[in-house]
Amino acid sequence: MQTPDIQNILAELTRSIGETPKDILPIAESGSARKYFRIITDNKSLIGTYSNNVEENEAFLCFSKHFHDLGLNVPKVFAVNAERTCYLQSDFGDDNLFAHVQKALMAEGFGENNIELYKKALGHLVKLQVLGHQGLDYSKAYPTERFDRQAIIDDLNYFKYYFVKPHEEIDFNETRLGKDFEAFADFVSQAPCDFFMYRDFQSRNIMVKDGELYFIDFQGGRKGPLNYDVVSLLYQVKAQIPQTIRDELVNYYKAELSQYMSPEAVKFDTYQPYFVYLRLMQVLGAYGFRGLIQKKSHFIESIPYALKELKAWNETHPLIKYPELQSIISQLSTLNYPLPTDSKLSTLNSKLTVTINSFSFKKGYPADFSGNGGGFVFDCRALPNPGREPEFKTKTGRDWEVIDYLMAKPPVHVFLDHVKGIVSQSVENYKERHFSNLMVSFGCTGGQHRSVFFAQTIYEWLKATYPDIHLKLNHIERKITEEAGL
Repeated sequence: MQTPDIQNILAELTRSIGETPKDILPIAESGSARKYFRIITDNKSLIGTYSNNVEENEAFLCFSKHFHDLGLNVPKVFAVNAERTCYLQSDFGDDNLFAHVQKALMAEGFGENNIELYKKALGHLVKLQVLGHQGLDYSKAYPTERFDRQAIIDDLNYFKYYFVKPHEEIDFNETRLGKDFEAFADFVSQAPCDFFMYRDFQSRNIMVKDGELYFIDFQGGRKGPLNYDVVSLLYQVKAQIPQTIRDELVNYYKAELSQYMSPEAVKFDTYQPYFVYLRLMQVLGAYGFRGLIQKKSHFIESIPYALKELKAWNETHPLIKYPELQSIISQLSTLNYPLPTDSKLSTLNSKLTVTINSFSFKKGYPADFSGNGGGFVFDCRALPNPGREPEFKTKTGRDWEVIDYLMAKPPVHVFLDHVKGIVSQSVENYKERHFSNLMVSFGCTGGQHRSVFFAQTIYEWLKATYPDIHLKLNHIERKITEEAGL
């Protein structure tokens, strides 16, 4: 279905509730395939939603009516088309909790105002989880009625296939990791699960209007544990909530929960550390799929924040009982995903970062973790190949014997001069335009001799020529990294 058809359907739905649409404006899409529109009438503003996933729509429609009837702060649904693909819901505006966090991070820090907003959100969450659970028809939940052991395994595999495996430099034993996943899921699935689990309870889904909070996008909800939603909110990686404030907010949540039950009775503290791991691994899987595979820069930009959180949590809560998973998490901390140099989420970095890679064409092109499209890729395979000489079989392009061999070949110098000319033009231009990232990659057959030589040579040349830039060198097949200009 094309957008004009959707707008016609939404216009008809608007007229069906006695309103005349004056304007129907598309709203920027996020990570889902749903399409949103703001519908302006003489009397009100509505949000029109389209999705061809009818089962997911039915989940939202069912949950929204149930929660709204209970007086919880969720959208009211005004009209639905016969095909159940389009519906009208309340418009809570464009201001959300994440926008308040961003403003604070650009200014003085997290701040008391944000702490109060988060406390308010957690108070509403308890009501959604406990009161919203009562009498809810979970047969409408999509894609599953319950967050059970299989759902946990699915999240862990999502992390493995979409984030760990695309990074070939991460070494792990698949069988041992599978056993750790099974044991991890066995334990976490024992958490009490007779509550409504929002599934994506994070600050972008919490709207702020006239000082009150409203909650959207809960169509993935299901019966599940309490901890998951608390972690989703407090460990949303780009919100960068200090751990001391997280601890304060967790205590506030438990105090609110105690109005209905004892936190100790549901073993909240026992399971909390493991749900932090589970959520961080799940979002890394999502960032891998949406970012590394689908090449959506917004998700790639979130990866370094998630890795930073995972590393920090692992330092205080090591996964001793799951050694293969612990090994992977330790290795993830070595990946080269740059955080912005300005800790306040500035969009303008103080230095240009040039990432230089050597790689094997047999293994595929290097991923561009900055989200800028991959930069220059130079093919070294037309140059003399030291790998054909028996004495160089065990050497690399960093060994002096291979360096001497290549430096004695005139085509190497011609190639090198061309590369320097092209790269220097971009570096100087990018600096003037305050660009933040450039990637330069050298490929050869095996990623051992020629590509390593040229990547190392250009790295050293840039370090000497442009001392004011940040350099990152990755010899992908050799598993060697270096940095300069920090």
